[in-house]
Amino acid sequence: MSETTGLAEPNTSTAAPDFSGWTCPAPLRDQPRVVMGHGGGGTLSSELVQHIFAPAFGGELLAGLADSAAVTLGGTRLAFSTDSFVVRPLFFPGGSIGDLAVNGTVNDLAMSGARAAYLSCGFILEEGVEVPLVSRVAEALGAAARAAGVEVATGDTKVVEAGRGDGVYLNTAGIGLIPEGVDIRPQRAVPGDVVIVSGAIGVHGVAVMSVRDGLEFGVEVESDCAALGGLVEAMLAVTPDLHVLRDPTRGGLAAALNEIAVAATVGVVLREKAVPVPPPVANACAVLGLDPMYVANEGKLVAFVPREHAEAVLAAMREHPLGAEAAVIGECVETHPGMVVARTGLGGTRVVDLPVGEQLPRIC
Repeated sequence: MSETTGLAEPNTSTAAPDFSGWTCPAPLRDQPRVVMGHGGGGTLSSELVQHIFAPAFGGELLAGLADSAAVTLGGTRLAFSTDSFVVRPLFFPGGSIGDLAVNGTVNDLAMSGARAAYLSCGFILEEGVEVPLVSRVAEALGAAARAAGVEVATGDTKVVEAGRGDGVYLNTAGIGLIPEGVDIRPQRAVPGDVVIVSGAIGVHGVAVMSVRDGLEFGVEVESDCAALGGLVEAMLAVTPDLHVLRDPTRGGLAAALNEIAVAATVGVVLREKAVPVPPPVANACAVLGLDPMYVANEGKLVAFVPREHAEAVLAAMREHPLGAEAAVIGECVETHPGMVVARTGLGGTRVVDLPVGEQLPRIC
């Protein structure tokens, strides 16, 4: 201490501070190595795709960054998509990795308006995993494919050394026909579009958390994992002019809406109280400090629909079992392009940004 001022003397040591024991609560944006957040569906995922994969692969189809690519082959318009699944645990309330592998790819195709027809399936197995467990996964996958009306037409199996995997990983790719006159892609959102969500959000993420690491929320929550092809067909029967469809999986509703806003250079305004969040999801998120907007879904879609068709499309959705709780949650606007905002119940407005990393590891 200084005898004249009573204040601590400044530290004049030239020794470098030791940061070896420090940790950062959020991943740094300039990463020399891949971190878990790169797979979370947020900003880090987007940067990995835009700065590494897209430049390396090139091509106009990939640049659209939609859930599935719309391609023309032999005069026929097809939707083509692929997805990988690394969920833990392999079985959870309401579903399994096998259900996710089918429904996730079927839904990606449906977001282009296509009805899925054929899937491929790749199993990556860890040495030592129990064969009966692999059989259970295969049976669940086959049952989900039959329920979705698709055929697993080809596949592959690889085995990695013990300790180099996590039991079972799956990859599925799929193709389906796009009906004539249908053009559904993120770039088609325009000011005036009505934003509709097909039901309660956040259910899948909470269902997986409920059986991971001993977390309990007082009530069992089952995943919403489902194939959405039939619901999309019901919507298209009203009008083929659906502008955008997206299934809000990794990164939740917030990530899906931000991706659409950026792709179409439009703003999105939500009415926060209109977003359907079931009490068990709200309670779990309150306990864990999460925002339901960022929690994953596996059986929901968000639609951008021209205002003149919105009422009829909403009615058709509510008549379908997977859209019974469909709700209008907002609209597309000219202001703040590329940004999503929510009007709160208190009359304020908050920005619903794209998450940087991930809140929930391995939920799909």
